[in-house]
Amino acid sequence: MSLANITYTEKKDTRSGFGVGIYEAGLANKNVVALCADLVGSLKLEKFIETFPDRFIQTGIAEANMIGIAAGLTIGGKIPVATTFANFGTGRVYDQIRQSVAYSDKNVKICCSHAGLTLGEDGATHQILEDIGLMKMLPGMTVMVPCDYNQTRLATKAIIEKHGPVYLRFGRPVWPIFTIAEDPDFEIGKAQFLSEGKDVTIIACGHLVWHAVLAGQELEKKGISVEVINMHTIKPLDVDAILRSVQKTKCVVTAEEHQMAGGLGESVASVLAQSYLAPLEMVAVKDSFGESGTPDQLLEKYGLMPKNIIAAAEKVMARK
Repeated sequence: MSLANITYTEKKDTRSGFGVGIYEAGLANKNVVALCADLVGSLKLEKFIETFPDRFIQTGIAEANMIGIAAGLTIGGKIPVATTFANFGTGRVYDQIRQSVAYSDKNVKICCSHAGLTLGEDGATHQILEDIGLMKMLPGMTVMVPCDYNQTRLATKAIIEKHGPVYLRFGRPVWPIFTIAEDPDFEIGKAQFLSEGKDVTIIACGHLVWHAVLAGQELEKKGISVEVINMHTIKPLDVDAILRSVQKTKCVVTAEEHQMAGGLGESVASVLAQSYLAPLEMVAVKDSFGESGTPDQLLEKYGLMPKNIIAAAEKVMARK
């Protein structure tokens, strides 16, 4: 596997991948029910609603009620997919998710768009950067952050087949599509190796996987052998993949569109601390709220660009 061969075909927003995925899941399983807190267009639910109008519930701007309704629907055998912006679908309703969904092990799928800084101009009040940490701490909760349109579509269909509570995180901006549309290797909880290398491991999730690929390509031009891992599932974390890679490269960089506290980086750090001590550098938001701006402006300001991953890789290799 070579990073030089990875390129993108087109750009689409990951939320559109969710929209197609839930429509296809609805075709395959009559128990799939969609709920939305007054953001149908933003969650790309139009085709699902047009095809299955009797399997859609518009709760209005009442996210706590939406989670309660979703939990209740599971008792009758339905598979509810609760949708809204990530800020409103996790932080605003954390108590309801903890008590009515996670504690009771309800088969609710919480699928949220507009996560991270790349929400852009809507600003800090909407740019949740803590949601991965909030959700991964809940016992029994699966947490997924797919990297592009194709993978978001596959993840949406996969979580319907998995029993138990799930948080699926995706975004607003158009983003490069570089994974296979019908990837036979995609599996919940199984990391994907985008390249094999011996000098440094880069583990990323969500939008930052593409930046990790770009960073790896530049590092390889410098003669550095890079192993890039797409960690689309934060929980359950693929511990074996992390250890297999880091035992070879002896150092690792993590990259994510999330607070450094509580995110992918801290999960990887826990693995290293418990099983294999190795230097780690984290590319993430450093204890800060976001602000208004274009996605690229914000990724630049908060240090989430390919150049930041390159700098972290060079720094961590020097620490070996």
